[in-house]
Amino acid sequence: MQKISSLEAHLGYWMRFVSNRVSDEFRIAVEACGVSVTEWVALRTLYGVDNATAATLIDALGMTKGAVSKIVARLEEKSLVQRSSDPADARAVHLRLTKAGQALVPRLARIADDNDRRFFSHLSPEQQAALRDILEQTVRFHQLREVPVR
Repeated sequence: MQKISSLEAHLGYWMRFVSNRVSDEFRIAVEACGVSVTEWVALRTLYGVDNATAATLIDALGMTKGAVSKIVARLEEKSLVQRSSDPADARAVHLRLTKAGQALVPRLARIADDNDRRFFSHLSPEQQAALRDILEQTVRFHQLREVPVR
């Protein structure tokens, strides 16, 4: 029988092992607040931004115009985002968080921060920074654009 590497020999195995748990626990906590992870990323992108457009979210999320339109529609239904027409350009639509959306983002950010602390507080700040740097380098090297929202 040919000798092959074990599952545990692969970095991807360990990254997936950790990522699945980190992502699942975050998803559960965010959904308990009434939004999906994708909606959270959209809300966080719009937080503190004046005159955002669908293009703002398309760039941030790496999604198609149609997919972003559906996300915005869901956030509007939840009264978290409001669309408004640009008086200078009737074709342009601006997006902004409602008061409820503005209030929800810091709460969701605390959940994200708590989730990171729960999973990574055993690492020193230097180790956390090194891990983040390595992952960011990998994203840049492979020119990964799609934001991980699944």
